[in-house]
Amino acid sequence: MLRPVPPPPVTYHLVPRAEWEAADPQQPYLPPAFAQDGFVHCTDGADEVAATANRYYRSVPDLLVLTIQRDRLAAPVRYEDPQHIYPHIYGPVERVAIIAVRPMQRGEQGDWRPPAAA
Repeated sequence: MLRPVPPPPVTYHLVPRAEWEAADPQQPYLPPAFAQDGFVHCTDGADEVAATANRYYRSVPDLLVLTIQRDRLAAPVRYEDPQHIYPHIYGPVERVAIIAVRPMQRGEQGDWRPPAAA
């Protein structure tokens, strides 16, 4: 019998720099899409983050990646995709859970590259 694989200790959230800078740094982070979606979209794994950025943020000129430490979150985290790659955080992201904020980098062809390890 196969054991379930535990989730990685961190997950990633992509955010355009303008949205991040507009957020109140004294409050837990909630992206503007939270009001519509009811959760914060995340992606596990650096390669998957790059694939997500290239799929949804190709035209965004300045993109950041937040590294989120799961065990510092108060809100529940759930996977709703069968591959367990795209967790959803069902509540605000405490600032203490955001352990890194880094710019995404583009390759020579303009594609987003995987972020380096935090």
